Amino acid sequence: MMKKNVQSITKKVAALIVAGALAVGLTACGSAGAGGSDGQSGQAGGEELTMTNVSYDPTRELYAAYNEAFAKHYEAETGKKVTVVQSHGGSGGQARSVVEGADADVVTLALEHDITLIEEAGLIKEGWLSEFPLDSSPYTSTIVFLVRKGNEKGLKDWDDLVNDGVAIITPDPKSSGGAMWNFLAAWHFADLKFGGDEAQIKDFMAKLYGNVTVMDSGARGSTTTFVENGQGDVLLAWENEAINTLKEYPDEYEIVTPSISILAQPSVAIVDENADKNGTQELAKAYLDYLYSDEAQKIIGENGYRPSNQEILKNFSDKFDLNVNLCTINDFGGWNAAYEKFFTDGAIFDEIYSK
Repeated sequence: MMKKNVQSITKKVAALIVAGALAVGLTACGSAGAGGSDGQSGQAGGEELTMTNVSYDPTRELYAAYNEAFAKHYEAETGKKVTVVQSHGGSGGQARSVVEGADADVVTLALEHDITLIEEAGLIKEGWLSEFPLDSSPYTSTIVFLVRKGNEKGLKDWDDLVNDGVAIITPDPKSSGGAMWNFLAAWHFADLKFGGDEAQIKDFMAKLYGNVTVMDSGARGSTTTFVENGQGDVLLAWENEAINTLKEYPDEYEIVTPSISILAQPSVAIVDENADKNGTQELAKAYLDYLYSDEAQKIIGENGYRPSNQEILKNFSDKFDLNVNLCTINDFGGWNAAYEKFFTDGAIFDEIYSK
């Protein structure tokens, strides 16, 4: 009964997030006005530009800081002022909102597959993955455990999470990209633990998800459930979410890095159909290009994400565990294969969660 209630609540919340993101996108479209063919949008003369970035839950602080820095940079370079409208929610829900009409000029989502869905809808041109460096991934992250100070239940690795009486908070893979990374990291641990025996791996995963007490639609919602509402013993969290929680509540929480985690590679892309319509192609490209600048890479590190610039990443070695053992999406055959095997309707996640 608990799982059915959680699934029902999750679907309702996901639907509200999609609707909210769609509304933000449409509002942004109205604020941009008529765009010209010269890559500019906004008021007459093209001196005041507006664009929309549809992103996922935990990037709110990152893009608040980055948008300010980019606007200063762009005005210094071009003499034009820029306003960036932000939309945030579960990554999968955000992708669906763009497919359904949210007027994103760019998307900065939790994983490649979510952007592929927008490409398949005809809104993004083929080849987007190679349009920007490092598979269009200007920063990376990983998955850690956030526990309350003292770690009363001694949770150190994935197999501790299947113990009786452990209450886990994690978002829903049906709407959250971070939740998919959580699932895959746990699966890879179990794969190694049981030597590839899929029956044992599924049993392990069923026990783990059987301990999930609240499954929100996005990562930020799960952080709120764990931190502000005080539910659960452990939060499966984006590293940046855990770091930001420690910054805000330095004496109340601890980060536990499991023996194995996953290299999470959030992706970025121009939504070509919208950018062409809004006249924001040049602006959108400049916006995503600048994420790779030294200034932006430092902002990325300061906000708990791992800079893709390895030299700048080293400057944050006191913040990140750079020695953690990370699997990658390639260990699962790439995102298309992983999504088909684990997350489509009736696939392994549905199978193990219904047990």
